[in-house]
Amino acid sequence: MRLVYVGLLVLALSGWGLLELRRNFGRTLKMVAAWVMILVGLMAVYGLWGDMQRGMRPAQTEGTAEVTLPRAQDGHYYAQVAVGGTVLTFMVDTGASDVVLTPSDARKVGIAPGSLVYIGQAATANGMVRTAQVTLPNVSFGPFQDETLHASVNEAPMDISLLGMSYLGQFQITIAGNQMVLRR
Repeated sequence: MRLVYVGLLVLALSGWGLLELRRNFGRTLKMVAAWVMILVGLMAVYGLWGDMQRGMRPAQTEGTAEVTLPRAQDGHYYAQVAVGGTVLTFMVDTGASDVVLTPSDARKVGIAPGSLVYIGQAATANGMVRTAQVTLPNVSFGPFQDETLHASVNEAPMDISLLGMSYLGQFQITIAGNQMVLRR
């Protein structure tokens, strides 16, 4: 039955199109081209919507004794932390015991993941992974400064580095509405 309905719809639209083409071919062709471009544009936006949203994370705000992180559209909180002057984006993860760098972020701060000794293990949602212990120098998170921070580098690729409880435990954390406030 659906096929019959679609067939009748196509037949009606085709008939209308042929009549319009006979009257003013140039104008009708321009209209069809415009609608095709609009349709292609809408399909492109629909296909890229997830990628566009990933790049639009709300920014943290910093006070004299606190940092406020807004909840992103994916429901997570993201923090901008400078390590040795290089700003990295971390997902705040109260379920992670440690601060964990992706191999890519480790390279950005001057750590060669290939030269590390991966003798640690971590249980993740994707199973067990090997980790290597590192010490990060000159860590800045908003108004807070630390000379060093102990962290791990994950051997397997990850999407984003994690800011875990080994660092978050130094803060009083308040979550209200769509904001996470960290104070020391």
